Amino acid sequence: MTISRALTIAGSAARGGAGIQADLKTFQELDVFGTSAVTAIVARNPKTGQGIFPQSVEAIEAQVHTILEDIGADAIKTGMLFTHEIITNVAQWIQQSGVQNIVVDPVMIGKIGSALLKEDAMEAMRTQLLPLATIITPNMPEASYLLDNMELNSVEDLKDAAKKLHELGPQYVLVKGGRLEGPAIDILYDGKQFYLLEAPRFDTIHTNGAGCTYSAAITAGLAKGQTVPEAVIEAKKFISAAIRHSFGFKQGVGPTYHAAYGKYGETGCTVTIESAELFAK
Repeated sequence: MTISRALTIAGSAARGGAGIQADLKTFQELDVFGTSAVTAIVARNPKTGQGIFPQSVEAIEAQVHTILEDIGADAIKTGMLFTHEIITNVAQWIQQSGVQNIVVDPVMIGKIGSALLKEDAMEAMRTQLLPLATIITPNMPEASYLLDNMELNSVEDLKDAAKKLHELGPQYVLVKGGRLEGPAIDILYDGKQFYLLEAPRFDTIHTNGAGCTYSAAITAGLAKGQTVPEAVIEAKKFISAAIRHSFGFKQGVGPTYHAAYGKYGETGCTVTIESAELFAK
């Protein structure tokens, strides 16, 4: 038996809805064998108030080395990297790995407003990691921060942001429009054409880990040999179903339901291509 393999290099979210927990659940649902290298542990200490516990570069390197040497990877996803030092080293390890499918989710701010990227790490993200990416998947605040606080208020703004982010080196840019009004529209850009992905917007606050899940689903698709547009379209269907069937727990923002796509099917997603070229499946 052979199975596609995906590695997530990201933070561990104790609540289970985001980070490597969300990534591994998504990989499993999409029939990909998932492995993980934990960069930081995210959990509030009730005594100290501290919520982020970064791992040492040596510990992260040991995890990455073990995975790539013992198992291998058909795709790698990065999530919360937190520090300049971690980003620099992860970029080096990705280059040395020879893995071609690289998904960079430039995680910066959590659902409750916690900073998940240190200020001095932004430049390393822009110059060292983004140019290695097959695709980057920023949400609107992340895209804005990467572009020196560019204002994003419309679909046209998302297109402009995608163009500017593409100039930083990634092959594809997916700017997620979750904070716009109306349908949930995301923009995928490859330097030549735009793909407008549209799905229904669901009235729920329970979207913890939605970005992690979306990018993990893209990673799974790439690991299985899908093209980037094919992987993004299926991932859009996956996350839309997960949000539609999301749920809450005792307090805070609840998670998306990772099993929803397989259990209930897709919720409806349309794709419009703005160019002379046709998208061939």
